[in-house]
Amino acid sequence: MPTTLRLGLVYAALYVGSAASTPFMPVWLSEKGLTGAQVGLVLSLPMLFQILTSPALALWADRFRLRRTPIAWLAVGTCAAYLALAGLDGLPALALAWLLAASLFLALPPLIDVIALSRAQAEGFNYGLPRGLGSAAYIGAAIATGALVTAVSVDVALAWMIFAAGLTAVCARFLLPVDPAPGPAAAGRGGGGGLEGLKTLVRDPVFLLAVGSAGLIQSAHAFYYAFSALAWKAQGLPENLTGLLWGVGVAVEVAFLWFGARVQRRLGPRNLLIIGGVAGVLRWSLLALSPPLWALVPLQALHALTYSAVFLASIQLAARLSGPQTASAAQLVNAALQGGILSGLATLASGPLFDAVGAHGYLAMTGMAAAGLVGAVGLYRVRRLQD
Repeated sequence: MPTTLRLGLVYAALYVGSAASTPFMPVWLSEKGLTGAQVGLVLSLPMLFQILTSPALALWADRFRLRRTPIAWLAVGTCAAYLALAGLDGLPALALAWLLAASLFLALPPLIDVIALSRAQAEGFNYGLPRGLGSAAYIGAAIATGALVTAVSVDVALAWMIFAAGLTAVCARFLLPVDPAPGPAAAGRGGGGGLEGLKTLVRDPVFLLAVGSAGLIQSAHAFYYAFSALAWKAQGLPENLTGLLWGVGVAVEVAFLWFGARVQRRLGPRNLLIIGGVAGVLRWSLLALSPPLWALVPLQALHALTYSAVFLASIQLAARLSGPQTASAAQLVNAALQGGILSGLATLASGPLFDAVGAHGYLAMTGMAAAGLVGAVGLYRVRRLQD
């Protein structure tokens, strides 16, 4: 089986699960009796703790002989935590179970990205091909989950997540390439990896500026991820349309990943970051006005820029500013800022914002995207990042 297809199937297994969790876990938690502020708290906890869990998991993952082994174990742990979540009630229990489940899940994409980026460079294929297959699977899963949630109940979403996590573990074990990890020797002080490598990264102001700017732009999705389904429901849109709208956003993401390789190379990561920041300011400002359905479709199409362009820019910048021994740590730190502490704070703030002003809370995300855009402009003064 070609490497691109094997990687693509792993991404597909991973993202069919997030197609249920991202739009519908807020609804599931709301059905459990949690307020908007409590939903925001529960969803934000794994992101806030990611600044600690991601470095710890990076050091743990690099001590295995193969890069795929910790990925499979993380998926198994995610599946078990989702199963535990199904039988719980009450804010403390739900918060702790989600903290464990999401912390393990959030480590999976960057660790898979390390393998995919390395293989893409070595074998000469477009990283966007396998990654886009995962996004394509997300579209179908989002539409199917939305229809099932509408027809049955929101509990279907959690069952879907449990199945997808188990499938990811199996795919990681049998489909991911047999790529060596740095191992315990390289994780020591003399290997350039491990704790010393991690310290080198977090002391590098250029690395922090790059991933921090991308993190601000990406984290501006927090209100959308946590409360778009509830905001659209308040407008009178049923859950099946929520699934379709999320599908539109990911469809343009797939098109950008599969067919935009030439444009991406010509623009380079810094320009991609700038474009994503501008698109974010526009998208969140307009969503704050609760536009009608006909306007939501083109706004969802901006996801290709607010998410995909920024995502590609961030992983390319993280790869450029790290070495082989710190590749996992660089991507996990990058993910920790994008989906971690910055998204966690934004999600935590989104709950009270939604309770107080509804969809107008998107305006706070406009401010975050604008701040990231300012930082992205600052990268043009960095000689190490000349395209």
